[in-house]
Amino acid sequence: MTSYLLDVDTGIDDALAITYLAALPDTEFVAVTASPGNVDADQVARTTLALLELCGRPGVEVAVGARVPLSIPLVTTPETHGPQGIGYAVLPEPDGAVSDRDAVDLWIEHARARPGELTALITAPLTNFALALRRAPDLPDLLARVVIMGGSFYHQGNTTPTAEWNTHVDPHAAKEVFAAYRGKPLDRLPVICSLDTTERMELHPRHVQELAAAAGAAVPELVLPDQPEGQASTSSNALIRHLSDALRFYFEFHRRYDQGYLAHVHDFFAAGVAAGTLEHATRLATVDVETESPLLIGTTVADYRALWNAPPNAWIVSANNPEQAFTELVAAVGRLATRLG
Repeated sequence: MTSYLLDVDTGIDDALAITYLAALPDTEFVAVTASPGNVDADQVARTTLALLELCGRPGVEVAVGARVPLSIPLVTTPETHGPQGIGYAVLPEPDGAVSDRDAVDLWIEHARARPGELTALITAPLTNFALALRRAPDLPDLLARVVIMGGSFYHQGNTTPTAEWNTHVDPHAAKEVFAAYRGKPLDRLPVICSLDTTERMELHPRHVQELAAAAGAAVPELVLPDQPEGQASTSSNALIRHLSDALRFYFEFHRRYDQGYLAHVHDFFAAGVAAGTLEHATRLATVDVETESPLLIGTTVADYRALWNAPPNAWIVSANNPEQAFTELVAAVGRLATRLG
C-alpha cells in the first residue's frame, strides 16, 4: 500500500494522474490539496472532489490552501485546460463537500502522525508545499518520498522560452522548496519530473481508443483530428466518456499551438514515478530557480557537476519509457473503468 498526500491544480493531466492512481489497487489517498494554477484553487478543489468520486474514491478529504502565489499575481490557463480545468468534460456534482480545513495544516498533521509512511506527489505550483515547509521545516524528514512535476533543464520551456508552467506560476515557492532540501540526506531528496522527460509522454487518439477497448466498450472511442471541435463522447462508460471529453480539448489545444493532435500528459508520468510503476532513471543535482530576471523568471537551473559548491537537493528524472507507460495506463485505467461500469 502506498499512502499519498497529493497537491494538485487539477487540469487535464492532473485528472489523468489522479485517475491512474485511483486505478491502482494499493493506493490510499490520505488527503488531496488544491493549489492555484491551471484554474483557481476553489475550482481545483471542487473538480478534484468530483473526480475522486467518479473514480470510486469517495470520502477523501480535499482542501484548499493558498489562493495566490507567494509573491506574484496568479495567472491561470483556461485556454489550455478549459474553464473548470477538465476540458469539455462536465463531471457530476459530488456528494461530498470540500473540507473547510487548511491544506497546509493537513499536510503537517498527516506527516507528523505517520512519519516515514507518506509519499508526497505535487503536480501543481509549489505554493502550498513552500508554505508547509515554512511552518514545518522538518517535513523533508517526515515524508517517505516526494515527487514533483515541474521545471525544465535541457528542454525548451512551455510557458516562456526557458520556464515550465508550474514553476513559472510561483517561482518564489519553487525556490524556497529547493532551498529547504539542501543538505538533506540523499534518500529524502525530491524526485523531479521535468519537461525533459514529461514532454515525451505524448498521448494520442489511439490511446483513447485503447482505453475504451480495455474498458470493454462495445463501440470504438474515436477522438480524431477531422471531427468537429468539442464533439462530445457518447460512450456508455462514464469514466471513459469524461476522460475522452477532457482529452479532446487537450488535443485541440496542442494542435492550435502546432504541436500536433496529441496531449502531453506530464502529471500522469509523475504519478507513475511516485507509484513506482513506470520505468525511469534519475540524476543527482543541485537545483535553483530564477526569481528576479523579467526575461528568465521561473527558469530552473540544475548543477550536475557541483560547480556551485552547494549540496545536492534533487533527483532529476533523466530517462523514461513512454511505450511502457502507456501500456500500463491503458491496462490500469481500463480495469478501473470496467469495474465502475
